[in-house]
Amino acid sequence: MQVSRPVGDMLREWRQRRRISQLDLALDAEVSAKHVSFVETGRAQPSREMILRFAEHLQVPLRDRNVLLNAGGYAAMYPERSLDDSALATARRAVDLVLRGHEPYPAIAVDRHWTLVAANDAVAPLTAGISPALLQPPSNVLRLSLHPDGLAPRIVNYGEWRAHVIERVRRQVDTTGDAVLADLLRELRQYPVPSGSETPTARDYAGVAVPLELRTDAGVLAFISTTTVFGTPVDITLSELAVESFFPADDVTAEALHRGSWCVARRS
Repeated sequence: MQVSRPVGDMLREWRQRRRISQLDLALDAEVSAKHVSFVETGRAQPSREMILRFAEHLQVPLRDRNVLLNAGGYAAMYPERSLDDSALATARRAVDLVLRGHEPYPAIAVDRHWTLVAANDAVAPLTAGISPALLQPPSNVLRLSLHPDGLAPRIVNYGEWRAHVIERVRRQVDTTGDAVLADLLRELRQYPVPSGSETPTARDYAGVAVPLELRTDAGVLAFISTTTVFGTPVDITLSELAVESFFPADDVTAEALHRGSWCVARRS
């Protein structure tokens, strides 16, 4: 039988991942630095409440808080339900409302591994010409973005966009230690750069955002994105759900989206 790692080891790993000292964690959790040290070395067994207090200050994801509780000998606290579960019906309606309300601009909902959960109708033109194999569920939106059979050949500023995506996933791996994300990061880094994707543009966004510039049948359209998450989730599924909303970065893009008669152009 596989033996779980001691809860102290896990807490120390999360503290080091957050680059927080034992003293700082002790001050935040209102305990002594000696107690933090004793918990991490196994000389003291933390209570359920203390594990949760440490996890809160270390911003441990809910899924991993359950792991910490189990390692400490306590029952898991946070449920994980499917979005189709009746208990999450209100949350699912809220996600659908956000997606539909964002039209005619594209918006998607993704899980912690960037798997596509839902999308509004404005996303369809973005996926035109993408390999059907990449669109088969479970479809990963970052793979769709950077794969040579995905959007990659039509991204005008591919180098800039790739660097943005890679750095975003790298930060996620650093902060979560998620093995699936680490594998995804290695995969994304191995994709070849499409020829002709480094075409310079005269667009200037004043350094406030990295745009996604796409070659379409309506010309080059540019998007910037925002991320929306649930503010106080107590369910694992909701805590790991994010809505990525794309906005037009210029008037040309806005006009094309409102007309609704555009699609991503195929490379000849």
